[in-house]
Amino acid sequence: MTFWKVLGVLAAWNALCWLVIGALLAPGIPGGAVTVVSVALLALAPVVPMARSMLGRRYPSASMRRLVFRPFWYVQLLLPILTAIAIVSVLVGLPFGSAGEAGRLAIVSATALYIVLMLWGYVGSRRLVVRPLELRFEALPAGLDGLRIVQISDLHVGPHTSRRHLERIAAATAAARPHLIALTGDQVDDYAGDTKPFARAFAGLDAPLGVHAIAGNHDIYAGWSGVRAGLEAAGINVLVNEAMEIEHNGATFWLAGTGDPAATAVSLRASEAVPDIDRTLGAIPDGAFVVALAHNPVLWPALAERGVELTLSGHTHHGQFSIPRLGWSLASPFLEHSMDLHRRDGSLLYVNPGTNYWGIPFRIGALPEITVVTLRRGRAAD
Repeated sequence: MTFWKVLGVLAAWNALCWLVIGALLAPGIPGGAVTVVSVALLALAPVVPMARSMLGRRYPSASMRRLVFRPFWYVQLLLPILTAIAIVSVLVGLPFGSAGEAGRLAIVSATALYIVLMLWGYVGSRRLVVRPLELRFEALPAGLDGLRIVQISDLHVGPHTSRRHLERIAAATAAARPHLIALTGDQVDDYAGDTKPFARAFAGLDAPLGVHAIAGNHDIYAGWSGVRAGLEAAGINVLVNEAMEIEHNGATFWLAGTGDPAATAVSLRASEAVPDIDRTLGAIPDGAFVVALAHNPVLWPALAERGVELTLSGHTHHGQFSIPRLGWSLASPFLEHSMDLHRRDGSLLYVNPGTNYWGIPFRIGALPEITVVTLRRGRAAD
């Protein structure tokens, strides 16, 4: 679907939502329908500067993203919720002759609850969890026992990102004393220029076995060639459809980095980042211990079939809303492997919830995380 078709669908969807909401609210507010239409047009106005930035005509500043883009996404999330609740409330109130009153009450109540949830989610987006994760492998070479990998994922850095939050991430990463740092995609928000604030925040990252990154879908949307150049200029090793042998404590393992399925869109012109598992693992000898970085967890089954012992992924953000005790998140209905740890025939997958956020600063349950993975030799617990 082209950009202009997406824009058309967005405009039609907004018109439908505002038609339902406006029909209920107009009789009870000053200005009636005129006020509703004015508010609807104001809420949709950010589409113009967003279109200019997405078409490469202007790089959006921090103020533009905070004061224009962010409110737009808050409204876009609220509209379908209000519309659905309003329709249900009208149907419930209709037999009692109070359809309009029920719909208006539902809209006001849902909006108030939405504001509370957004404030809760904002606080959650500023928290940072450092999660220790000890993983055991029978095939792990003895010299790799105790190897620490710090995984950071889905940073979505832009000029609007909280500098304090990024400083905390960098400090917590250094405090974990990693042997290797893995950035598993979506390093930038949506623009290649976002590699500049990324570099300011993370160019100082260091580990004995290197700092390595792969492409995420937003890195590709932003323009992969520019993002890759920015990452490499910051001293980060980029692995896309390739693997490298790494020696540690007298033993060796292979670190592999995949491409991302988003690159399959012809319009993105990122053919080098189209996932190619055969190419990614082609140079790895039989029997070698492999750690793979794959932004999208849909790539894991193919990696598991090839005997990759450990795959570190991100992408899902755990929906930015999850109930960890139930193993459920907003991403669960859409992806088979949407969160946490999965096992298959001796292969492990860990899906990091992301270390920042995308769209709006909202996280409930699925808190920003730095994962400290420690490899251990031995049989995994059932």
